[in-house]
Amino acid sequence: MLERLNEALEHIESHLDQRIEVTELARIAMTSEYHFRRMFSALAGIPLSEYIRRRRLTVAAAEVLAGQRTLLDIAVRYGYGSGEAFARAFRAVHGVGPGEVRRAGAALHSQPRMSFRLIVEGSSSMRYRIAEREEFHVVGKKARVPLVHQGVNPAIAEFIRGIDQETLEHIKALSDRQPEGLVAVCDNLDPSRAEGTELDYYHGVVTQADAPANSDGLDTLVVPAGTWAVFENSGPFPESLQLLWRDIFAQWFPSNPYQSRPGPEILRTRLSEDATRADAELWIPVERATASD
Repeated sequence: MLERLNEALEHIESHLDQRIEVTELARIAMTSEYHFRRMFSALAGIPLSEYIRRRRLTVAAAEVLAGQRTLLDIAVRYGYGSGEAFARAFRAVHGVGPGEVRRAGAALHSQPRMSFRLIVEGSSSMRYRIAEREEFHVVGKKARVPLVHQGVNPAIAEFIRGIDQETLEHIKALSDRQPEGLVAVCDNLDPSRAEGTELDYYHGVVTQADAPANSDGLDTLVVPAGTWAVFENSGPFPESLQLLWRDIFAQWFPSNPYQSRPGPEILRTRLSEDATRADAELWIPVERATASD
C-alpha cells in the first residue's frame, strides 16, 4: 500500500502545473477515493488538498524568484484564475505577496516533497475484531461542530454540558445494542478532514433498526448494514485515542486487506475517576479491499 501511495505522490509532483484528479490518485494507489483521502490525511498530518496547494505555491515561489515569467503567467500555470487570487493564496502560505518577493526578496516557506515509509516498532499489538452488523440506529442529541485533531474538542464539550441529566438518562435507557451505553458518533465529515471543517456529532446510544417509540424529541441517525473494524484501547485521555486513530490508518490498514468506507465512526469511552485515562472501543466502517479497488 505505501509503495502505491508513493507512486501517487510522484503523480502529484509531475502534475503540479496541471489539474490533479483525486480519482486518478486513488486509481494509482489501487483504492477508493474516500480511503485515499483518509489514508493520506492520517499519514501526512494534513489534508490532501492542502498538501497539493502548498507544493504548488512552493514551486511557484521558485518561479517568482527566477523572474523568467510574469506573475500572471505563473498564476495561470498553477491553476489560479487571476493575479489577485494567486497573490492571496501566495501570501497565505508565504506571509508576503509575490510582487514584494520579486521586488525586494523575502524569506519564504517551503513545503517539502513527501514520501511515506512504515516504521515497524514491534513494541505493542493492536487489539481489534471484525464485526458484521445489520442496519441499526443511533438515537440521541445532535450538533454540528468543527473538527479538532488534537486535544479536547471545546464545541463538543460545551454541547454535552448543555444536555440535562434527565435527557441523558432517557437516552441511556434506549441502549440495546453493542457498543452499549452512551457513545460519541461522528458522521458526515468533510472529505478533506481538515481541521476546522464541520461534522455531525451525536451524543447518544446504539439501538435496534426499528426506532424506539419513546425517542420523541431526540435525533436519529440510520446506519446501513455493513462491516466494522472494532479497536480496543486503554491509556491517557484523550491523547491515546487520537494516536489510535492515527495508527489505524498508518499501520493497520496497510497491513490488512481492508479499506475505510463512508459511514459514521462510533466511540465508546469509559473514563477513570479523575478523567485522565480511558478504556475505549472505536468502531470504524470498513470494506474488504480487492485488487480492482
